[in-house]
Amino acid sequence: MTLTRTAKFRAIFRAALLLICALALTVPLISAQKERAPAQKDESVYAELAKAPKKAVARRNPMEHDPEAVAAGGKLFDLHCAECHGETAEGGRKAPSLRAREVQQATPGTLFWILTNGVVRRGMPVWSKLPEPQRWQIVTYLKSLGPAEKSSQ
Repeated sequence: MTLTRTAKFRAIFRAALLLICALALTVPLISAQKERAPAQKDESVYAELAKAPKKAVARRNPMEHDPEAVAAGGKLFDLHCAECHGETAEGGRKAPSLRAREVQQATPGTLFWILTNGVVRRGMPVWSKLPEPQRWQIVTYLKSLGPAEKSSQ
């Protein structure tokens, strides 16, 4: 059976069209997989800070310049956080230092996001039920501490 020139052209055109459609469907899937796959898995206890969404990172602390927020945040820290992070926030057996460079350089919004969502797989509870102003007071307190004199864990 011999195909006419027109029939050959149609067969090639259909094959090319199928190939283009297949590629069009495959490229987004490959791109999505590359975006999700981390270049390197960071096992650092501070890796969660990098997972905060951009919107959360950019969030400003409404109590940043409130001197009373530091004192209130310190009391809340003693009540809710010191058991794991230590009385001076330099870490303990259960939790890392909050005076580490990674934490102190994080934006207030990032710290608020971590506090709100917790790091459950590492044992940090979710504090979303704590009223938002109290969470901001804790963030204000943490930022007031500054880095520890020793290097981070």
